[in-house]
Amino acid sequence: MSITQGTFTVFFDGQFWTGIFEIVTGNNLTVCKVTFGAEPLPAEIYGFILDDYIRLKFSPEMNVTVKKTSGNPKRIQREVRKQMQNIGIGTKSQQALKLQQESMKIQRNDFRKVNRENKKQRQFELRQQKKKLKHKGH
Repeated sequence: MSITQGTFTVFFDGQFWTGIFEIVTGNNLTVCKVTFGAEPLPAEIYGFILDDYIRLKFSPEMNVTVKKTSGNPKRIQREVRKQMQNIGIGTKSQQALKLQQESMKIQRNDFRKVNRENKKQRQFELRQQKKKLKHKGH
């Protein structure tokens, strides 16, 4: 049985408010980056998670080591306070986001290549039809 653990961090990256979804399932980490315009209110974040979570595109899975956390409430409070002061995202998350960005780039390039080849084929067929019509004398 694998344990799934998710975190959502919202921070200001200097230009926009950004949210990072991190989901750890077993020893695999997947990440998704969401950019908000203005500072989102807690109700807006909750609504976003309820409505738009299905449409998010997560990065490919990466292997990570998961640390066990104790159930000590004071320790958990200290960790939460430390995370609140920590600005930005973890390096594993950054690597996962980079992998996602590269895979999306490859998909876009493949799509563009197929469209370009289809366009060339259509133009070739049109030229052939024109040649045939000229040859027939029409």
